[in-house]
Amino acid sequence: MRHVIALDVGGTGMKAALVGADGALLHEARRATGRERGAEAVVESILDFADELRAHGQERYGQAACAAGVAVPGIVDAERGVAVYAANLGWRDVPLRELLGRRLGVPVALGHDVRTGGLAEGRIGAGQGADRFLFVPLGTGIAGAIGIGGTIEAGAHGYAGEIGHIVVRPQGPACGCGQRGCLETLASASAVTRAWVTASGDPEADAADCAKAVASGDPRAVRVWQEAVDALADGLVTALTLLDPRRLIIGGGLAEAGETLFTPLRAAVEERVTFQKLPSIVPAALGDTAGCLGAGLLAWDLLATHPTDPDTRPSDTSPAVPHPTDPRPTDSEVSA
Repeated sequence: MRHVIALDVGGTGMKAALVGADGALLHEARRATGRERGAEAVVESILDFADELRAHGQERYGQAACAAGVAVPGIVDAERGVAVYAANLGWRDVPLRELLGRRLGVPVALGHDVRTGGLAEGRIGAGQGADRFLFVPLGTGIAGAIGIGGTIEAGAHGYAGEIGHIVVRPQGPACGCGQRGCLETLASASAVTRAWVTASGDPEADAADCAKAVASGDPRAVRVWQEAVDALADGLVTALTLLDPRRLIIGGGLAEAGETLFTPLRAAVEERVTFQKLPSIVPAALGDTAGCLGAGLLAWDLLATHPTDPDTRPSDTSPAVPHPTDPRPTDSEVSA
């Protein structure tokens, strides 16, 4: 059974899988990222985890993985295979492709976590059949992946899709990117949690609790929820005006509220469009496996397009440890 190794690295947890050529998850595993142990320890954990996946594939299928793909948060230089910056992992200029390639002895692809998740949703998830889509996960932050003809548009500098930093309320809350009133300060799962804690007076409450209270008709929750939906609709209409997607795919923690989110969101977007063509607005299909599946697809794409490219293979020229973190915020990091 030909397979690749796939890793999705988050701020608190890592998901890994062996992925078949058809995008099927052949084996899954999870573990804590352990960022409290420091940046170098996180890198070592990733390398060890990948090594374990390689050994499992060798034992289970009688052959080694042919490639590996890894999705990471923050700012990513996919062409060079470098995790440029991720404050929540303490990373700065980590040559992750090189390090993984050296450990595994196979070609390695590196991608941004949200764009990688968007790739999976587009090919084997909710974006199937749509030539152009926008994937927007609503989690701790908000980011986006622009799907065009089966690929994800990264932009000239790797920042395409950062919808979370569209300013929708100019005098709104301060954002880590340096602006005020960014979409993710008002409509992310974190934003809804903060607003619901204040409105409910319950310091243990979260966005999921708010959604349940909305469903039960609590007027305080309805007010908090509608404010978030309105802000989200404003951001989405700006995005669809620029991109004209055929489909809007909404994922992340808030999407788990189902029609409690999607019914008012579809109505709010429809109210705001004028000349724009209204896209279908659908929930993501792959849940929290999207990033891992997308990393696997990146690996298969690498094999298909650069089967013998020496730049995808390990060498001994890159540093083996990450540089110290830079404390300055970046506009992609908040969405990570």
